[in-house]
Amino acid sequence: MKRTKIIATLGPASDSSVKIRELIQAGMDVARINMSHTQSKEYLSKLVKNIRTEARKSNRSVSVLMDLAGPKLRVKRFSTDKSIYIKEGKTYSIGYKNADIPIDVNLKFKSIEEGASVKIDDGNISFSVIEHQNNILKLIAKNSGKITSGKGVNFPGITLNIPAVTEKDLSDLEIALDLEVDWIAMSFVRNVEDSNPIIDVFKKKSKSIPMIAKIEKPEALENLSIIVDHFDGILVARGDLGVEMPLQELPILQKKIVNRCLKKRKPVIIATQMLETMIENPTPTRAEVNDVANAIYDGADAVMLSGETAVGKYPIETLNIMSAITKSVEKDFDQSNFNRNIQIKKSGNIDNRQSIAHAVYTLANDMNINHIVIMTESGETAKQMALFRPDAIIYALCPNWNVCRELNLIWGIIPVLVDECNSTDQMLNYSSSILKELKFLKDGDIYILTAGVPVGVSGTTNMLKIHEA
Repeated sequence: MKRTKIIATLGPASDSSVKIRELIQAGMDVARINMSHTQSKEYLSKLVKNIRTEARKSNRSVSVLMDLAGPKLRVKRFSTDKSIYIKEGKTYSIGYKNADIPIDVNLKFKSIEEGASVKIDDGNISFSVIEHQNNILKLIAKNSGKITSGKGVNFPGITLNIPAVTEKDLSDLEIALDLEVDWIAMSFVRNVEDSNPIIDVFKKKSKSIPMIAKIEKPEALENLSIIVDHFDGILVARGDLGVEMPLQELPILQKKIVNRCLKKRKPVIIATQMLETMIENPTPTRAEVNDVANAIYDGADAVMLSGETAVGKYPIETLNIMSAITKSVEKDFDQSNFNRNIQIKKSGNIDNRQSIAHAVYTLANDMNINHIVIMTESGETAKQMALFRPDAIIYALCPNWNVCRELNLIWGIIPVLVDECNSTDQMLNYSSSILKELKFLKDGDIYILTAGVPVGVSGTTNMLKIHEA
């Protein structure tokens, strides 16, 4: 049973009910909807309904993650199928109007560092900036190639005057709230203030969705600690981050971000080009397998597939291979491995959930107990338990279906929807019976149960018991 969760992006190759069912059976824990390529509310409503229907049929809780597009800058769509051919050493201009390379946003360039560059199509075509005038950049090509419409444009070393949340994002957020998706991801986060327009919508609607910050800009790295504190989770978006920063720094940055999230007890996702060759091929490269393995060893909560499942030729095969890698690597875990032995702080503000989780973690290890059962209303105690990365499997028994779906993104947690309990004795009997019914436990299995007394009140976790099924 794998602990690291798998996020699969749905798209033309995988958005039918049949494909969604197959992805769930292959190990998909979270279905990602990329709003950069999705427009229609009718399509989204049908897609979310299909995900939840197929999850129920498979007796699984599958999270829905809506990834807001953000201000992704692209080469303007051409009216024809023409391309722009770039020759190394030649000069070109880029801007919204009257430029050799037209872009789809009327940018203002606030400041330009020495050595600034422009990169198009994930850095496949690169330019040096040689002049700036009237919101037009003059460039010299570093290499030759072809630019087609819609390709992404990055401006390393250039500060752009552009909002972090677009009108489309706000419209999509309204849809996300209506559909009650389980997580949203915010693109191109630079600082915590970038999230204010989203929070304003939450306040206006009197409801919210857990929010993940995508780390893909250098400014985000400068503000990493406060961003991790402010958001509900972090996504390491290695695509744009690898274009904005020197490639050789990317492995170090990945570990730095994961370590910060583990220290701050926040879930973290590793994304982009994990099994990229499987878009066209039925097997990955050895380097890709090692890349996925390293993310798991680092301690990531989840690994994410993008084009591999959205538009690739082998979406189900990709999921199967990702699951196989995950299970194989997790067999190698031990208490001294990498970031798994996470100690609770001995000073500062430690709440009852963290203390109980630390006690359960220690007992499970000392007594070689393989199952931890957490009765939870809000899911918070389960999250705290997961962040210790115990060897034992964590079962989060919760009467709230929305909380179950949210927890499905978190490392090591198996959410189980249950009825409300009225007493401690009822919790003990019920937890044993339902977990045996689901074949997670058998008679005689020992597990540690945590709960709150009085029963049914969120935030009261104050009890643990070693119990026999």
